This record gives sequence, C-alpha cells and structure tokens, in this order.
Amino acid sequence: MNIAIVGLGLMGRAMAQRLAELGFTVRGYNRSPLPETWLSRATAQAPTAISVAPSLMQAVTPAHIVWVMLADFAACEAVFLAPEHQSLWRNRLVINGSTISPDQSRALAQSIHALGGRYLEAPVLGSTPQAQTGTLQILLGGASADIVQAEMVLGALGTPTHFGDVGQGAAVKLAMNQLIGSLTAAFSLSLGLVQREGVAVGQFMETLRASALYAPTFDKKLEKMQARDFAHANFPLKHLLKDLRLFAAAAEHRHINTQIVHALTDTLAHACQEGAGDADYSALYAALVPPAAP
Repeated sequence: MNIAIVGLGLMGRAMAQRLAELGFTVRGYNRSPLPETWLSRATAQAPTAISVAPSLMQAVTPAHIVWVMLADFAACEAVFLAPEHQSLWRNRLVINGSTISPDQSRALAQSIHALGGRYLEAPVLGSTPQAQTGTLQILLGGASADIVQAEMVLGALGTPTHFGDVGQGAAVKLAMNQLIGSLTAAFSLSLGLVQREGVAVGQFMETLRASALYAPTFDKKLEKMQARDFAHANFPLKHLLKDLRLFAAAAEHRHINTQIVHALTDTLAHACQEGAGDADYSALYAALVPPAAP
C-alpha cells in the first residue's frame, strides 16, 4: 500500500518511519526544509527508506491514502484548498491527524467531499515514542467504510477508537489536551507549595501515588520540573497554547464556562512571549513556580 505523509514534523516523521519499517511504501512531503540528519537517514537505500517528494503532487499522486499531520487549520487549508492542489483529492482517502477544532474539521471534510475525495479525522494521543512503537491512541471521526479501508494503516500506528461523525474525534482530542494543560498546571502548583514549605518531594509523591488524585503524567514530568530542564520537547508549549485556545472556542460555542481555561492560556501566552514556546509543555511549571526569591 502506498501512503503519503504530508507534514514531516516530529510526529509526521516518526509515523512515516514506523510505516516504512512495516513494509508500506511511504512518500513524504513537507512545506519547509527538513533537517539534513533526518533526511539522509530516512532516504537511505534500504527496505525502510522513505521517499521525500519535492512537491505535494509528487507525494500524493501514487498514494492510496494521504495522512496529514500539520500544525493548524491554516496549514490544512493551504494544503487542501490551494487551487493547484484541489484535483489531488478526487477518489482518495484523506486522513487528517492534525489537531484542529470540530467545526474546522467538518469544514475541511465538506471541502474534500465536494472535490470528490473522502475524509477521516484521526488526531492521536501520544508522542514520538508511541508513534515509533505503534502504540498511539487514534481518535477517529468519520464514515465506518473509510475506517475499514484504512484499517491496516491505523493498526500499524496504534489503537483506533471510532467516536462517531467528523468533528467528534476532534472534540475528544481537544478534551484530552485540555486535561494535559489543566493537570500539568494543578500539579505544578501543588509541587511548588510543598517545595517552598520544605516538604520532602519523595514523601509527597508517595502519598499522592497512593491517593485517588494521582495521574501518571505527574511522574512523567516530575524530573523535568525538579531540574527546571524543559528541553527536548515532544509536545512544545506553543502547541499546547494553540490547542487550549481551540478548546475554549469550541466549549464556548457549546455554552460551557471556560474562565479557568482562559486563565491558563494567559499564563501560557506569557511564557511563550518570554521565549518558552519551543520548550516542553512542562515548562508551565516554571511559569507558575518561578525560582524562589533569596
């Protein structure tokens, strides 16, 4: 099966490599230049090689399925709806793994259908390690027949769950990413207080782990927070900010009070303005718990 991966950022690259390793023919396309170190490794002459096409048309034309991993809705529109690209989608299944809002996903689905193609939304839970091992959670919205066609690809990348129509998978993704932000903020505040009071962090964590309040993400980010080292991001702070803004807009459209989310986005926006946008999202801790004054 020929697969085109459009968008070779951290996640797109890891997914493309995973599919190539499992024997799929993979052609990639990225709108901006890629790191030379990754390009030389990915395109080496080997059974797991990935062909990186110089144009979207060259990547998509041989493909049975086009999987898109782009940063936001504007990037999706630029790829899908540019006049020179519109003929590419006829009789093709487009799987959109980008994190966008339910309304944005529905609008793209309508456009792809009008151009003669089919559209399946498939945002994922997990980061590059899960993409590399095929253990992503894939949140699907769309027609059951399209899921059947994509079954081999979905199974190669992780565990798919069909939530319903287009828009519903996108809603679940935003709901999950809202939890990432809120849980990280809540844990940061609690950790900050016990540190300031001189409580042993290990003892605090033992008590937390034994309680109903514990979430595994706390241990996942504890070391980064204690070291105040937020480099090597699998999910940058700026992307969390974008997703929380999408969540707030979607929730307000459904008459949900989002004051708490807006307070969090204000904190994230300030951190990004201070230069932390490319840091791991656990840098939220540094924004909420600055270094102690002398």
